[in-house]
Amino acid sequence: MTERNSIVKRVHAALEHERRINLHRYPLRIAVENDAVVVEGEVESIAAKKLALEIAAAVPEIRGVVDRIRIAVAERKGDSAIRVSLGEFLLREPELRRCAIRVRTKGRIETLREVGADRSGDIEAEVGDGVITLDGSVTSLSHKRLAGVLAWWTPGCRDVVNSLDVVPPEEDNDAEVVDALRLVLEADPFVHSDQITATCRNYVVTLGGLVRADEERRRAELDAWALFAVDNVVNRIEVRGPA
Repeated sequence: MTERNSIVKRVHAALEHERRINLHRYPLRIAVENDAVVVEGEVESIAAKKLALEIAAAVPEIRGVVDRIRIAVAERKGDSAIRVSLGEFLLREPELRRCAIRVRTKGRIETLREVGADRSGDIEAEVGDGVITLDGSVTSLSHKRLAGVLAWWTPGCRDVVNSLDVVPPEEDNDAEVVDALRLVLEADPFVHSDQITATCRNYVVTLGGLVRADEERRRAELDAWALFAVDNVVNRIEVRGPA
């Protein structure tokens, strides 16, 4: 067995052991190119995507991971429809009200909102084959993370590339993650944020609290997974229906 085949088999075996990755329903293609593991295919959630990339990166012999994973969406939508929905999300979010919002279509830039000199960001979005790319700059890591989650929420989105710069630069840490998650949970209309607690250690988020439905518990977990730089989520939220 060649070294490449050995790496592929080990990555595949590790993926099989992760219960949150369903290779039978969503098979992933694993390859080795130029000392990097290439992971390609569709998965059911952003959690499965991040876990698959983390597992691939854990192989000691490789120098990097090439991410070609997309999310399998319930309903495929055209890029123009995704672009419209994304623009609406960004424009409606109060925390981004002082951000200029622009979308790029085939090299042409359309300004959805312009702001004055006291702006807190300049966000430019582009959509290609269901993949949303965010460029530009914002003034805080929380705004970067919030914009990224709004992109993940957009119907039809298959992946998000969050290339927003933070100007001036901020040092990232666990407290920043918790601050951003609080903003996201408050913005999520399907979650009662006041009933959910969150902590973070080494970019692993732990959720607690009490909600009334499994769907709300699941939604809160997905919101945490969607945050930029979050590596794992431990969901300890309890579900207790009305008495």
